[in-house]
Amino acid sequence: GLKRNQYGATFGGPIAKDKLFFFLGYQGTNVRQAPTDNRAFVPTAAMLSGDFTAFASPACNNGRQLNLGAPFVGNRVNPTLLSPAALRISAKLPTTTDPCGLVQYPLPTASDEWQQVTKVDYQISEKHRLFGRYVGTSFFRPPPYSLPDAQQNLLVTSTGGRDQLATTATIGEDYVISSSTLNSVRFAFNRTNINRTSTDFFSAPEVGINIYSYMPHYMLLSVTNGFSLGGGTESLSTFVTNEYQVGDDLTIVRGSHQLAFGGNIAHWKSLSLANVRSPGQLSIDGTQTGTGLSDFLTGRMGVNALIQAAPNTLDMAQTYLGLYAQDTWRVGPKLTINAGVRWEPFFPQQLLNGAVYQFDQTRFNQNVHSTVFPKAPAGLYFPGDAGFPTQAGMLTQWGNVGPRVGVTWDPNGDGKTSVRASYGRAYEFVNAQFHLNTSVAPPWGSEVRINSPSGGLDNPFVNTTNQKNIFPVTFDQNAPFSLNGPFLSLSNDMASTHVDQWNITLERQLTAAWFASAGYLGSKTGNIWESTPLNNAVFQNVNGQAPSTANINNRRPFTLQDPTNGQFYGPVDLYVTDGKQHYNGMILTLRRIGARAQFTANYSLSHCYGSPDGNGGGTTNVSVGYNIPGNPGFDDGNCSNDRLQNFSLVASYETPHFDNPALRLIGSNWRFAPSFRATTGSWLTVTTGADRMLNGQAGTQRPNQVSTAYYADQSVNPANGGIRFLDPAAFSQPALGTLGNLQRNIVRGPGFKNIDAALSRLFPLGGTKSVEARIEAFNLFNWFEWGNPNTNLSAATFGQITSALSPRVLQLAVKFNF
Repeated sequence: GLKRNQYGATFGGPIAKDKLFFFLGYQGTNVRQAPTDNRAFVPTAAMLSGDFTAFASPACNNGRQLNLGAPFVGNRVNPTLLSPAALRISAKLPTTTDPCGLVQYPLPTASDEWQQVTKVDYQISEKHRLFGRYVGTSFFRPPPYSLPDAQQNLLVTSTGGRDQLATTATIGEDYVISSSTLNSVRFAFNRTNINRTSTDFFSAPEVGINIYSYMPHYMLLSVTNGFSLGGGTESLSTFVTNEYQVGDDLTIVRGSHQLAFGGNIAHWKSLSLANVRSPGQLSIDGTQTGTGLSDFLTGRMGVNALIQAAPNTLDMAQTYLGLYAQDTWRVGPKLTINAGVRWEPFFPQQLLNGAVYQFDQTRFNQNVHSTVFPKAPAGLYFPGDAGFPTQAGMLTQWGNVGPRVGVTWDPNGDGKTSVRASYGRAYEFVNAQFHLNTSVAPPWGSEVRINSPSGGLDNPFVNTTNQKNIFPVTFDQNAPFSLNGPFLSLSNDMASTHVDQWNITLERQLTAAWFASAGYLGSKTGNIWESTPLNNAVFQNVNGQAPSTANINNRRPFTLQDPTNGQFYGPVDLYVTDGKQHYNGMILTLRRIGARAQFTANYSLSHCYGSPDGNGGGTTNVSVGYNIPGNPGFDDGNCSNDRLQNFSLVASYETPHFDNPALRLIGSNWRFAPSFRATTGSWLTVTTGADRMLNGQAGTQRPNQVSTAYYADQSVNPANGGIRFLDPAAFSQPALGTLGNLQRNIVRGPGFKNIDAALSRLFPLGGTKSVEARIEAFNLFNWFEWGNPNTNLSAATFGQITSALSPRVLQLAVKFNF
């Protein structure tokens, strides 16, 4: 169920008549929810005794019979071969009587949110005005595991809590220099304080796994197509960002020209302290025996079995500058031209603790080492080394000039028809968390990645090639580098992402109340920040051994070329700025404006295609970039956020003011406001779910296309209640050492439709006082809206939809106006 309480109040008025005014506002929202449709798969009693016959049957695997690999024989294993650590963890998990191991459980939510706004306006004179504004927003949600409704269910530990506060303070001045000249100055301060919280349960060492945990009673474990404990981005962490900004805008009117000049400069610092990998990320991918749960109980581990690093610290600062000039020229009564230019040089983020680096192939080939970190392998260099660009690892981009031009034309001069066209270039910049994973690389976080350890889940460091348990580590410029470290290398020639956008729109007034418009919108995005692998493992025998997940690091190019230096390199990716996307869309609008009834309908038909969505929008990681170095086009496809068709309708109707007292009492002051939206589904990428290329980059690999009949009959799978949406027979796993031919984002998820509505009534109380009663319905008709299907081809639930979007939610409100 869902329970939402929302309340608020606003106050405003003069402090000194015609001089000083104030406004105060407050709104609070409390949400309590415990949806019970969350799913996981856990070991059954039969599996704990070594019997996996039911679990491997077609009924539990989308119609496929599984034959589990060694040490299983006939899908059975001697219980003495089960992992002691896995058995201890299983004893703490919820139990199930489902032969497939399915567990459905509640994930309770208890959130409290408030928003506060305060504003003061001071009219110094007719020409001079000052104002100040403060906005505060708080959001608090405890970890679900700490709530009574969680019933101490370990499966909810994969979701953490939030304790967040964002504040904004602005001071502004408007000064009328003359009847044709206005100057405005703004100063702003923004602060965000984000705390991710987690609840203790137990750590990996506490269940017998021989690793070190920086969080004494918290662990990270994910079992593919099974269950998860803890969450790397849900564990204890803090993110504090302070930003200062000042801007000035000067407007001058000269005849038919309105000129505008201005700019703003901003500076922000962000400090992040996180434990994304410090407890040790233990991953079981199902590649050893055939499924995640069979690997888990036998303690078998595949690619990236353990990823561990010291707590990561990101200490960054960045400056922004933007200057512009613009002219709005009214050429005549029928034509107006707007032209301008904006200069936005890109000043890259400075890593104040120096946690940034570059990899240079020439230095590696020539065995050139850093002078800052003498024990770093050849090829790496850092702030302080000759030729390294400051503490940013990249150069300033001075040439970011964005022109823009717009034209408005009234062909008949009667104000009923208009043609608008425009073009502009804008620049995009990465967010403050972009380098968060840089801080866990050696030597700062000394991140370690282990593949297929013979010691398994219980002893991940046992019999791994030269890899030792180095944790806890102490950072020192002379400390040794950990082996097989992951690196994301910057370069000097990284260009800023830019978007060229153009449009043309024809609008016509059909009657006094009805308007229609048709438009075309196009855009082209260039220099999208992507990454390309430099050190993915090659598919070849090494030391007489065939390629496998266990010898990935031995097959990496750097190790094959120079074992002494190469042993320190695991996945190494290079940021490149060669990504591109293009978008074309038609937009149709029909609008009615009236005293009591209003109506707006919009329809768009559009398509976006190009490179992957890029690394510029969020925190990056290794092994998520291009599949084929030097061939970025292999990963081109439909954009993830593309919707082919999008229709929306918003309307409102207010009842008339009746003269008859009885009718007025019953029928006046009602307002009904419904809205409808329908869209086609989002594009989805089908993945192999396994490292078929055996190169260490499993997450981006796609299967082969068997047919274009991607979609299934949408029947219900009796094994787990999932809706069949994709047909497994349309896809196949590529041969080992090869990549599949299926295009990225080639299948669409289910579409979406929804109706929301609000009904309100205003009750006048005399003077300026009134009471407004309001009821709102989200998903008014309680339509069942599917979530997206599982697109992991290795999953037993591949192609099935096992989740749904929000059901109907009703909200009541009463507001007193005075």
